[in-house]
Amino acid sequence: MNRISKLFVAFVVTLAFSSNVMAQKNFSIDADAAFQNRQYFNAIELYKKAYTKAKKKEDKAVIIFTIAECYRLTGDNKQAEAWYVKAIKANYTNPLAKLYLADAKKAQEKYNEALIEYTNYQTEAPSDPRGENGIKSCELATKWKDHPTRYKVENMTLINSKDPDFCPTYADKKYNKLYFTSMRPGVTGGAFDGSLGEFYSDIFETQMDKNGRWSTPAPLPGPVNTNDNEGLTSMTRKGDLLVFTRCLAEKNKNSLNQLWFSIKKGNVWGEPEKFWFCNDSNKFASPSISFGGATLLFSSDMAGGQGGNDIWVSNYDKKAKKWSQPVNLGAEINTAGNDVFPYLHDDGTLYFSSDGHLGMGSLDVFRGEKKGKGEWANVTNLKYPINSAGDDFGIIFEGAKERGYFSSNREGTKGSDDIWSFVLPPLLFSITGTVNDAKSKEPIPGVTVKLLGSDGSSVETKTDADGKYVFAANGNARFVNPNTSYVITTQVGNDIVSKNAPNGFVNSSAKAKVTTVGVEDAKIFKGVSFSLVPIEKEIRFPDVLYDLGQSSLRPESQDSLNFLYQTLIDNPTFLIELSAHTDSRGGDADNLKLSEARAKSCFDYLVSKGIPAERMVPKGYGEKRLLITDAQINKMATTEEKEAGHQKNRRTVFSVLRKDYVNPNAPKEVPKTQKKVTEEEEEEEE
Repeated sequence: MNRISKLFVAFVVTLAFSSNVMAQKNFSIDADAAFQNRQYFNAIELYKKAYTKAKKKEDKAVIIFTIAECYRLTGDNKQAEAWYVKAIKANYTNPLAKLYLADAKKAQEKYNEALIEYTNYQTEAPSDPRGENGIKSCELATKWKDHPTRYKVENMTLINSKDPDFCPTYADKKYNKLYFTSMRPGVTGGAFDGSLGEFYSDIFETQMDKNGRWSTPAPLPGPVNTNDNEGLTSMTRKGDLLVFTRCLAEKNKNSLNQLWFSIKKGNVWGEPEKFWFCNDSNKFASPSISFGGATLLFSSDMAGGQGGNDIWVSNYDKKAKKWSQPVNLGAEINTAGNDVFPYLHDDGTLYFSSDGHLGMGSLDVFRGEKKGKGEWANVTNLKYPINSAGDDFGIIFEGAKERGYFSSNREGTKGSDDIWSFVLPPLLFSITGTVNDAKSKEPIPGVTVKLLGSDGSSVETKTDADGKYVFAANGNARFVNPNTSYVITTQVGNDIVSKNAPNGFVNSSAKAKVTTVGVEDAKIFKGVSFSLVPIEKEIRFPDVLYDLGQSSLRPESQDSLNFLYQTLIDNPTFLIELSAHTDSRGGDADNLKLSEARAKSCFDYLVSKGIPAERMVPKGYGEKRLLITDAQINKMATTEEKEAGHQKNRRTVFSVLRKDYVNPNAPKEVPKTQKKVTEEEEEEEE
């Protein structure tokens, strides 16, 4: 932690160790003074010199540990790790060396090694929850890294420098201008900060052009930027009120961060004023003002909090023209650690960073749901890749869209802190399949395939020359949505024919089901295919069973006829012949009569179900149309084979006589206008 330690943690840590450090009489007075004044960068070299003069082993161990602390507080985790190891080898007795060694390893993504050190610390300090929490955080970090969220992050190389750049905020309502904090050369005054070994910070501005490229950042002029430390900005949507953090650079005085605001007058920022509730005894930093300007969130170590630095809220009273006394957000948000960098989303969600809630690094970004006025709860970690082993903080969103910027010192960072962009790509799904000829297996082009969603959506497409269809993202319209269940059906027109099916195909009521409910990763649902029966001289359907010599339907035959009923419903223009056949056994006249009666029983059943009588012609053929001749049956070897041959001859089938039937009694339907999926109705997530 570098910027973070300076703004939020350093004062607390200094108090925790100053009595221990100052008690070592053989330390250099200059080194102790530098550490006490948070001049960690300067203190490192002073302590290294003091180490060469120390005589006692225990004094040397304390010096080594304190050097490690300086590196930790300037954000150099690699050096901090090395010096904590040295302190432990030198028999430094305070178990915090193991805890901070674990923290340094975790910050470098050495989760397995960090877990061992957290376990060691837990053994020595079982009452301190930081050991157990460290173990849990390493386990979670490994899990989240292996299963990242869909967010995509990218370093903003055009904005960032080799120096710290962090905490962007949108500076106009079109989201084309950014203010951010930087410690690059060119800051106002050019003063050098001995605590971190870097320049003082200023507020910089960059503007996006029409091609989406950001301009070279430049510092804001006075009176916002001064010779002091300025940064961590937030602005109203109108761009008329700027809130920021300023830390006065007063000689021989240990100043703390305070909150200031400036009102824009024309195109110029007015003289900044400090918020009335700020005081010289506490730190106030990382403000976030609502777009309307009525709510201010910020971090502070004021009394009455939950831990080191907490998030507080103050509301503006228009009548009194005054900001209210700040209120702590409470234990749902704040922890015993540091809860900082709040951001109030357009939808009321609170985003913030914390080292007290379980996370992947030192500071992770978290989300808190709006609970009531000034209340948030149900904190969740944004996980990887928004979070990392490093410090992740200062997140902002482009209005309601799932994209924006945040700050991080993770691996791949250009400087010690960089600004990163993030975007949540739309969760894309597609459904693909084919429609083919059930007999020849050849593809059928031109078949209409419909997709009906549980969200009320309805779209359709047609199969291509290879019989394939696809439902997928199409421009700004998304056909297959997240958290939706779908039913897929086919509809073949009378004009769809092929060389293997010159008379066309029979529509089927077959349906396929696909669901994206609970599916968290992009997916292609493949092989959702259909086979259509060609219209032939005879079209068989499930056997209709009769008792021997009888024409009355057996109960189980109704299932077979229900299949034919559905076929007629699915093909409302079909006029069919309903044909019944017998085998060759028995007399011709009897077989003819029996087949006619059986055809009539099927006809009557379908009429009772509502199929118009004029759509069907019942016809009995007796034994005139044998599929298997007696000569063929006589050649069969076994009785079972012969009986199977007779069974094939005993069939009830249908054939399509015409495809132009129009029911004269059908109610007039008002044509339904196909709902067009528009960009406004189903805009992709960005």
